[in-house]
Amino acid sequence: MRIVVLAGGRSSEHDVSLNSAAAVREGIAAAGHEVVDVLIERSGEWRHGADTLALTPGGGLLDADVVFPVLHGPFGEDGTLQGLLELLDVPYVGAGVLASSLCMDKVVFKEVLAAADVPQVPYAGVHLARWRAEPEAVLRELAALGTPVFVKPARLGSSVGIAKVSSETELGPALDTAFGHDSHVIVEGFSPGLEVECAVLGFGTEPEASVPGEIVLTGGADWYDYEAKYTDGGMELVVPARLDEAVLEDVRRLAIDTFVRVGCSGLARVDFFVEDGHRVLVNELNTLPGFTKTSVYPKLWERTGVPFPQLCDRLIALAIERFEAERSVAF
Repeated sequence: MRIVVLAGGRSSEHDVSLNSAAAVREGIAAAGHEVVDVLIERSGEWRHGADTLALTPGGGLLDADVVFPVLHGPFGEDGTLQGLLELLDVPYVGAGVLASSLCMDKVVFKEVLAAADVPQVPYAGVHLARWRAEPEAVLRELAALGTPVFVKPARLGSSVGIAKVSSETELGPALDTAFGHDSHVIVEGFSPGLEVECAVLGFGTEPEASVPGEIVLTGGADWYDYEAKYTDGGMELVVPARLDEAVLEDVRRLAIDTFVRVGCSGLARVDFFVEDGHRVLVNELNTLPGFTKTSVYPKLWERTGVPFPQLCDRLIALAIERFEAERSVAF
């Protein structure tokens, strides 16, 4: 098949996207498909080689059978790109508009899980307008979470703009930093548990979950920050995670349940904390996780018995399956 790989994008994760896309192109080619490159510049311009692309609703994209978006952050995995691909009327890998948007907003995601009594760390969302209008009231409310806490832009990834706050005096500056990246910020309570991640693959009500892996920091960082994620030697992935088999099954079950609950399709990585060796807390779900050969998502599937080219091939097949299922109903 003819597969367009979308890379780059307007977000701060542009370079991460380029690294992921390089691996995806290699994997797609190894699976026997034709690869067509499309670069989205930081300006938002779409380019195919030297040509600037003009997109036509209903016109597809460069005669592609499937589009494989490998973009992270805003304008890539937040539903905006997915909406554009829906208008182009082309199958694409990954979650649709609603699931992409929902999972990108960490506050909304946690509120959906809270409505279903899914265990997670305590949290609070803060909007920029209220922070500017009532900073003292906001700080009083956030004090109920105690310290340490993590302050994060609600709709960004790759640990950009995140701060670990160890005292109340650090909270205001951390909020200001996070608001420099997003007008919606989440403050999360600290969990001392193991950081465990699980990859999900599928469409419909019966997706598959990988063997869960454990994040072990090896580069001196005391939390899983940007440097730990993207610097060689910053972290080690232990697969399977060092937990009892029953707890590993709880992680896999919750990963699948969360994937289905928020309406995902194709792929996702679900992140957890496991406290006291048995209490499993859902942290977040990433609908377009990092996809280099050393990224957690493909490494977990490799350890589960799905090599990288086969993983790319299955995601392409799932994109077509979802497209055909959704186009089979009358709008």
